[in-house]
Amino acid sequence: MLIADAGQGGGEEMQTQDYTSMSNRSEQVVLALIPARSGSKSIPHKNIKEVGGKPLLAWSIEHARSARSVSRIVVSTDSEEYATIARDFGAETPFLRPTEYARDDSTDLEVFQHALQWLKESQGYEPDICVHLRPTCPVRPTGMIDEIVDILASNPTLHSVRTVTEVLHPPFKMWYREADGLLKPVAPLDEVSEPWNRPRQVLPTTYLQTANVDAVRTRVITQNHSMTGSRIWGYLEACLHDIDTEDELRRAEKALRLSGANANEGGGSPKERTRKTFCFDIDGVIATITPGNDYRLAAPRRDTITHINRLYDAGHEIILFTARGSATGIDWSDVTKEQMKRWGVRYHHLRFGKPAADVYVDDRMVALDELEELTRMG
Repeated sequence: MLIADAGQGGGEEMQTQDYTSMSNRSEQVVLALIPARSGSKSIPHKNIKEVGGKPLLAWSIEHARSARSVSRIVVSTDSEEYATIARDFGAETPFLRPTEYARDDSTDLEVFQHALQWLKESQGYEPDICVHLRPTCPVRPTGMIDEIVDILASNPTLHSVRTVTEVLHPPFKMWYREADGLLKPVAPLDEVSEPWNRPRQVLPTTYLQTANVDAVRTRVITQNHSMTGSRIWGYLEACLHDIDTEDELRRAEKALRLSGANANEGGGSPKERTRKTFCFDIDGVIATITPGNDYRLAAPRRDTITHINRLYDAGHEIILFTARGSATGIDWSDVTKEQMKRWGVRYHHLRFGKPAADVYVDDRMVALDELEELTRMG
């Protein structure tokens, strides 16, 4: 467990509904709110850029629609164009966000306070829990939203739940550089002398918020004027998803395409979509490179194996393809099979005969650092 202490609108007219009675039910009423302003500077109109065959905004709407715990989906936008797209994919846009809440420096709190006030005053609607889904996160594992809502709903002492990922470069090795050039530690540790000179493995594990999914009790926003409160549960995920650059946009596009999550197939798990075949080289990918082609000395690359096993468990076909023996003429099949078993690599086929070469070129190649994008789709 991770707990950190820490106006007038436009849009399409909604059908009449008794939102007051919904809020009085004994079960938790959950609103998914998706902020999607039109003024992105890093990538112009980022929130409606096409990714995986649909606007980026649409992925978050579909994630919310697939969550059993979410009873209502509202997009807060300052753009009629964005509002139309949101409605086309199944979200509500009962208001347009005022300009003063759609600036570069506008805060999440301002956006949520405006939306909640409008919904309460105009419709008598007040949810128990708000789920914050940023449209810049097109990748969310199936069931994540429901798990996060369930954690918050079943733990009355919690104020919020947010997604976090482990930081590989801890803040204890980070510095401020003052005007005179001297360094001042960002995060000194009372219990550890000079943590910046210690191995990372002996320092406390730290986490970075990923902005993928946040769930917060409505009263924390409206009464405490906070998006988190002080009792925050950390929901662990593999890594950061958020799109803020063209490169991150391209990587997300590639991950969505390879996973089979396209505009026609929706955003379900890989088992619910087209099964893909993934072919992995062994040496340099699953195993370390060994001197003199003595593959008995190879060591496992655990991060890659973890990603391969996740793809296997998600229902994809895994083929291991190796050039072991093509240059030396030695039969390495027994050694290779034993290593794969001992290292816990899950696969369907192991094939020998790949030609030895210095450089391989493939139009469907995925870099090792892109494997995380693929495995997050499951």
